[in-house]
Amino acid sequence: MDLKKVKALSISKPKTVSELVSEMAATGYQGRRLAEAVEVWKRMIEDPETTILLGYAGSLSTAGQWKLISWLIENRFIDVLVATGANLSEDLVEAMGRSYYQGSHLADNARLFKDGLNRYYDIYGREDDYLEMTELIADFYLTLDKDGIYSSREIFYRFGRWLEEKKVDGIVTAAARNRVPIYCPAIADSPYGDAALISHRKGVLPKIDGIKDYVEFMRLGEKVKTTGVIYIGGGVPKDFIQLLAATSDLLYDDLRVPNREGRQQRSGTDESYYPHRYAIQVTTDSPQWGGLSGCTFEEAVSWGKEDPAGDLVQCYCDATIALPLIVHALAERVSSPRRGTDFSEIFSG
Repeated sequence: MDLKKVKALSISKPKTVSELVSEMAATGYQGRRLAEAVEVWKRMIEDPETTILLGYAGSLSTAGQWKLISWLIENRFIDVLVATGANLSEDLVEAMGRSYYQGSHLADNARLFKDGLNRYYDIYGREDDYLEMTELIADFYLTLDKDGIYSSREIFYRFGRWLEEKKVDGIVTAAARNRVPIYCPAIADSPYGDAALISHRKGVLPKIDGIKDYVEFMRLGEKVKTTGVIYIGGGVPKDFIQLLAATSDLLYDDLRVPNREGRQQRSGTDESYYPHRYAIQVTTDSPQWGGLSGCTFEEAVSWGKEDPAGDLVQCYCDATIALPLIVHALAERVSSPRRGTDFSEIFSG
């Protein structure tokens, strides 16, 4: 057995984030896992045949994380974003020039309600700012074709271009500018659903088709070679991306994705599987409750979703701790933007 020595962390000044993370790789527990996550993501970036998909769950944009996601998009350290509607809307509050505020999780919540404040654990947001953001989305809906049926990707591309004209530069704007497709499989469960109520009242009911979304997303498999996935949290974004490996073949009569390499099969079925070659997850969810958010990559191997010989690392840590460290370390280690997978074809028209 080849044993590697643990190396105790020491203080030296100055020390970059990347240097600290490198030293954490020689420690243990979740510090070591965080360092491994940085290294695996860097391998994805440096692998020209890998398409990188990011699942961005929860309500992290309210907690100061959204500019990290925009930076990842702008540098093409991700090729596809799958996110909750909350994360794709709540950043707009700050992008519009409003703010969130540090508060306390021990607050008088009835008093907060009366004062027009919404609490996100220890962050406060003003209800009037939230409504202004929702009305901004509703104003965009009013520009849509009344008879049009859209995927969420089409909605976010159009919305991003519209926001750029208004100089509101959030995640959706960055994605549209860089032609990074965004999918939001649970879009109604967010301000985008609330905005639809407002626009419907004014005569336009946006038609966002979840099945059209799913078919379009699964067709991305025709344009990729290998895949790497990063999950910040779990939830619907994680499940949506995981299924690209296991069910995209069902679109095709011969149960094979055209032009796709890495096909695997299992006994008793003609289905094809294309497991993700790289996988990272930052989560606080535990696997023993049986939920997808806490599901280990080892368990996912049984579904054909992850490659058992791949680079797989899960870091059990609060995303507001891990994500800034990981992204800053990548910024220091990777000297130039990545070209990324070309999905421009799906944006035509």
